Amino acid sequence: MKIATFSAFIKVMETGSISIAAEKLYLTQPAVTKRIHGLENYLGIKLFESVGRGIQPTQAAYHILPRIKQWLSELEDIQRDISQSQDRIQGKLKIGTSHHIGLHHLPKYLKSFAQDYPQVELEVQFVDSEQAHQLVLAGEIELAFLTLPPQSDIRLHYQPLWQDPLTFVVAPFHPLAQQQELTLNDLINYPSLLPSAHTYTSQITLAEFEKRGLKLQASMSTNPLESIRMLVSIGLGWSVLPQTLINQDLKVLDLNLQLKRQLGLVWHPERNQSKAAQTLINLIQQNLQFQ
Repeated sequence: MKIATFSAFIKVMETGSISIAAEKLYLTQPAVTKRIHGLENYLGIKLFESVGRGIQPTQAAYHILPRIKQWLSELEDIQRDISQSQDRIQGKLKIGTSHHIGLHHLPKYLKSFAQDYPQVELEVQFVDSEQAHQLVLAGEIELAFLTLPPQSDIRLHYQPLWQDPLTFVVAPFHPLAQQQELTLNDLINYPSLLPSAHTYTSQITLAEFEKRGLKLQASMSTNPLESIRMLVSIGLGWSVLPQTLINQDLKVLDLNLQLKRQLGLVWHPERNQSKAAQTLINLIQQNLQFQ
């Protein structure tokens, strides 16, 4: 029984779909289905049942899921230990990153790392910062590059890497665009476009309004900042975006308030960190020192 079979089972359980799991694993649907059937035959149990056009995990699938995850995690630890003892940089490195960091900060570092260490199988998961945080805590990824939370978790280790100034923006034709010396009180009269309230970026913004006893007029929320930028550019409301996303389609508001978020790295200090992870961290830190 190949490890890839167990990985396919986990991905189907996480996504609830053969097709989505196949897409994330860069496999065909028949290939994933074959692996699931192979695991069912090996274990002698039914793992999924057909429900309409979809599938439903059986109780047996839910029962074995945490044990398979634990077994794969332990196997990865063994592989890291072997790599450490042989002083070689190889094996699998699973990292998570927010879409913003993955698109605007990491590419040059990951490109350099992949070229310098081809023996490392680099797996990059694009997830919200909050989800990446939980994946590190659960031991499902080794490193996460994310917006650092307003309140740190004492069980994890954080390394700030980038300061990310935030800017209040609207479309150039929005009623707020031509106004001078605005205050937060002026903004509450217009719809806002912010990430979901549970996101770290939204928490930073909302805290400033709460300090002043102000309540926002929410329009809609969506987590990808690139999506928010588009919605703002067509005039659906104002938002707060990183300066790296500001373009000619947006107008920066004349507001005497400086917001910023801290972007960085998080890992679990109780997990044996692989040489691959250490090397990637060192590569980024060394490059930042010369910027």
